[in-house]
Amino acid sequence: MTTIPPPAEELRILDHELGQLEARRTQLLARRAWLVSVLAQQPAAQPAPFPRPSMPAAAPQGWGARPQAESSPPSVQNVLLVLGGLLLTVAALAFTLVSWGHMGIGGRAAVLGAVTCAALGMPVLLHRRGLGATAEAVAALGLVLTVLDAYALHRVAVPDADGAGYTAVASAALATLWAVYGTALPRLHAPLPAAVVAAQLPLFLGTLAADGGAHALTVALLATAAGDAVLALRVKRTSVRATAGGGAALLWIIALLTATALSWTASGPADAARAAVLLLLAAAIALGAALRVPPAPLSTACAAVAGLAVLLATGGVLRTLAPAAWTVPAHLLCGLALLTVLRTGLPLPVRRGLAGAAAAPVGIALLWALPNVFLAVVGLAPLADDTWAGAPRSVYVDAPLTSGPAVPVTLLALAAALWAAHRLTRADEALRAASVTAAVAAPALAWSALTALPLTIQLPYTAALFTHTALALASVAAATWPARAARPHLATVLLACGLISAASSAVLSLATRPATFTVFALLLAGCAAAAVLHADGARRAVLACAGTLWATALAVAVPAALDLAPHRVALVVLTVPAATALLSARLRGLRVALPLEISGAVAAGLAVALSTGHAPSLALTLALSGVIATATALRPDRRPVSYAAGALFAAACWVRLAAWDVTAPEAYTLPVTLPALVLGHLRRRRDPEASSWPAYGPGLAATLLPSLVAAWSDPHWLRPLLLGTAALALTLLGAHHRLQAPLALGGTVLALVATHELAPYVVQVVGALPRWLPPALAGLLLLGVGATYEQRLRDARRLRDALGRMH
Repeated sequence: MTTIPPPAEELRILDHELGQLEARRTQLLARRAWLVSVLAQQPAAQPAPFPRPSMPAAAPQGWGARPQAESSPPSVQNVLLVLGGLLLTVAALAFTLVSWGHMGIGGRAAVLGAVTCAALGMPVLLHRRGLGATAEAVAALGLVLTVLDAYALHRVAVPDADGAGYTAVASAALATLWAVYGTALPRLHAPLPAAVVAAQLPLFLGTLAADGGAHALTVALLATAAGDAVLALRVKRTSVRATAGGGAALLWIIALLTATALSWTASGPADAARAAVLLLLAAAIALGAALRVPPAPLSTACAAVAGLAVLLATGGVLRTLAPAAWTVPAHLLCGLALLTVLRTGLPLPVRRGLAGAAAAPVGIALLWALPNVFLAVVGLAPLADDTWAGAPRSVYVDAPLTSGPAVPVTLLALAAALWAAHRLTRADEALRAASVTAAVAAPALAWSALTALPLTIQLPYTAALFTHTALALASVAAATWPARAARPHLATVLLACGLISAASSAVLSLATRPATFTVFALLLAGCAAAAVLHADGARRAVLACAGTLWATALAVAVPAALDLAPHRVALVVLTVPAATALLSARLRGLRVALPLEISGAVAAGLAVALSTGHAPSLALTLALSGVIATATALRPDRRPVSYAAGALFAAACWVRLAAWDVTAPEAYTLPVTLPALVLGHLRRRRDPEASSWPAYGPGLAATLLPSLVAAWSDPHWLRPLLLGTAALALTLLGAHHRLQAPLALGGTVLALVATHELAPYVVQVVGALPRWLPPALAGLLLLGVGATYEQRLRDARRLRDALGRMH
């Protein structure tokens, strides 16, 4: 079915079709007139192709639209020209290499000269006719033919010439020829970049032909790279700049790697100085490019590699002058010296690049030195296995040494440099973040240097212990100053360093008893004093917890030195949570109070763990812990601690009963039930509408359920009688006071006890009755229930409503 468009749309389509027909008619008439003129003037000649006029716009889709071409004419043309140029090049190569020997000297020269001249001159005519792509292909063929001419000249005229030397001369000549050719024909794109490529070879190959060594070859590469860099910066043509820039970068990198290898393999200062000159020359080239390259990222990159070359040059010389252990510090010194460019008037991208280069030896120095700091701290761990075994001769006997005093010197140099950077940049708002980072990192590096000192210079035991202890106290004390000066990050770093040193000195002090008591007392006093001087906050809480830790360690060490049993040591340790409870009561309202109480609770847990081997002492420890918890729960803001206190008292009773070999479950459950019922009663008095389940349910279940289990397995009559009596009393009390929990629990337990007690007699009665009587009674019961089902259902609903109205 064909849809007829609206009149306006159909009129537009007809006008478009008429325009198409008119354009086609005009084209055909022009073609006819041209053919008539050609036939009239040259009847025997083949006519040249007539340029077709551009077609009008395509019709809309569905109205005679033509399919789109898969490739555009320029792309097809380029492919054809490239393929043709490649085929001609292959043919020229085959002619030169294979068919050369079949012709005499005159024929050879005539053929190559004629073909080369024709190939180089034809682009001029082609450009005049507007065939630019064809001209480019023919020009490229001409460049290839000039290379073949140079090869042919070597084979015929100077066959005995050195290959490297002749190639150097030929490449220089070709570069000059192509440069002149490209300048004379500026519309050609290939000759000038090709001239730049050819210019990369003369110096290097000429030096190689002259038997130049590695240093001379590197100089040739750097000279060529410098020329490329100048060309890339001066010439405006994009293709030439890209080619020259790529060549400069490639040759510069090769020269830098070669000079670096010469520097690192230098056997003495003289060889290192020669390699350093090469590296400095490479740095000068890269720095000159950085100062003239407009894009900031490229300028920064050039400055960075220039800085690396300077560091390699100076560090290589210092490496040959200093011992091997000081190689990293020597390079670090060069990097720190390079940081002084930040205060110069160089452009900002250049300064950033040089500073980034200076950061490389700093990072390497950190990676080289910090493992020694870690080893200085962790290497003390084996001393904890031989507590009070006597002072060792050397602290780090089995620890590997790394570079000796060079490690602390390196860390101290880094700390000084960072602190100087902080002092220089603290007034600059743009560098405020970096200044703060430097201010935080400098003390940490100084602490690292002093921490690694006993390891790197093998200090004796007493000196190592004094160093770690003094460093701990100094760091903790120093943390109070930046905290008051509104420098929280610096205070946190100093506090962390101080606590690490405190742990190291504590482990180190375990070798002798006097050292243990002295160090623990000093650490306790230092943490307590710092906590007092600190403002209330997280760091003060950490100091309080650390002080509690050292107090606990001292409370363990003193009775252990008197050879007391662990369960007696536990009673001494309980003084720590008692003291923290009293102190936290004085610090009520401060944030440090809760962490202090938690650390005291941890000390109480340690006391309980120490007394587990002696049941009476364990019961006493639990009871004393319950007393401390009860005293804490007297504070209005610590009421929830009362639950922990009750649990501790109950645990103390159970342990005491277990020590007396008491097996009756009521002895263990009644101490829990009675306080729970009292608390529930107090809660009900305060809130009469409260449910009886949370008030009385847990306390009653704590005794009723274990007693019920025991009663079912008890062969005697006294326990079931007492349990049933108590359950009956609870049921009556629950019904009288309208409480669900006593009524439900008491009634359930009473029913189960009665069932257990009456079950033997019921079994005997059922066994004496006729076999048909139980089914008959069951049937009668079912009939009765079925007949009164509606009444029973109403009774169950009334019972449910009555229970629902209870509390």
